[in-house]
Amino acid sequence: MKTTPAKRSPWAWIPTLYFAEGIPYVAVMTISVIMYKRLGISNTDIALYTGWLYLPWVIKPLWSPFVDIISTKRRWVIAMQLAIGTAFALIALALPGDMAFRLTLAVFWLVAFSSATHDIAADGYYMLALNEHEQSFYVGIRSTFYRIASVAAQGLLVVVAGFIETTTGNIPLAWAIVFGILSLLFVAFALYHAWALPNVENKCADRSVRGKNTSSFGKEFGQVFTSFFRKKNVISALLFMLLYRLPEAQLVKLINPFLLDPIGVGGLGLSTADVGLVYGTVGIIGLTLGGIVGGIAAAAKGLRYWLRPMAWSMSLTCLTFVYLSYASDPSLLTINICVFIEQFGYGFGFTAYMLYLIYYSEGEFSTAHYSLCTGFMALGMMLPGMAAGWIQEQLGYRHFFIWTMVCCVATIAVTYLLKINPQFGIKRK
Repeated sequence: MKTTPAKRSPWAWIPTLYFAEGIPYVAVMTISVIMYKRLGISNTDIALYTGWLYLPWVIKPLWSPFVDIISTKRRWVIAMQLAIGTAFALIALALPGDMAFRLTLAVFWLVAFSSATHDIAADGYYMLALNEHEQSFYVGIRSTFYRIASVAAQGLLVVVAGFIETTTGNIPLAWAIVFGILSLLFVAFALYHAWALPNVENKCADRSVRGKNTSSFGKEFGQVFTSFFRKKNVISALLFMLLYRLPEAQLVKLINPFLLDPIGVGGLGLSTADVGLVYGTVGIIGLTLGGIVGGIAAAAKGLRYWLRPMAWSMSLTCLTFVYLSYASDPSLLTINICVFIEQFGYGFGFTAYMLYLIYYSEGEFSTAHYSLCTGFMALGMMLPGMAAGWIQEQLGYRHFFIWTMVCCVATIAVTYLLKINPQFGIKRK
């Protein structure tokens, strides 16, 4: 394959690269939940089995060094996009069959591992292809297109699936068409990025670095782990990483089933298309705005100042779902407002979480330590999420949402364990 010149404009590949990074994660974590709910799978099974799909992101730090050692990040990006496109095609083919749940779940594992590997390669390539100034300039662009991917996947594609469901009356066919579209999209991404991504990784130097990394890999890998767990206040940090999002880890697995379930069983009885609008569009907008406001606030006063207010923001806004579970036939406007408030509060509160991961990762091996922090972040979402469906089916939606409010005690409590430099996060003049 002919290589491309290193002078390619970042605008030619950054938007599409991070759009491609966002879609498979949303497909695994959100679209799969909506699809399985429409296929009649129980909440217990949905939460348990889709919760396991977090595992590739939990253990991502364990194999991320191999992406550096084996081949170039550019090749990894293109290969993973082809793998994801193939996996989406397999899901589309499996959906009309009698073993759709088992087969598609197996393929979602392939999507999850490919997506996590794509994340490693794409983020590494971003740092190689751009200088420090360019990295700072384009960081907002990459985040924006990642969010656009979330809206497109959770919003537009779910609305499309709902329209096809209504038109044909064939739910498996509707979702097969959606995943067929995704498959074609990722094949197109791979072909486009084979042209658009500059060949910035010098082959000769790359081979020598990989040889050096292979010989010293074991020693350095051990040093990364040892130094991480020897950091000051490591127990408090791990408790924060695992428990700060405890309510949201459970809530996120049941929001879509709650919106879709009939009123007779405690749900809101929305259509698939309505869910695409409410959670996949309005909710994502609220989440994004909350994150923006959180970033502005943290830059003004610092992480330590905002840590507990942000924890309360994540906690109190969960009350919107308690309200919706008790409300008598709430309007679509009311549902949209409640979801927007909850997602805005979550986005605002999540700022503190991400800033603390950066704070804890400072020092030697900061990049590797940050990767380990994100692994614990995924674990904190995975374990409670797996149990959430069973808990909901035992308690019902009303008591389940009350239970998530009880779990907010953990969110607030872990903030009192942390010791943070008052100046961290404040924008310097």
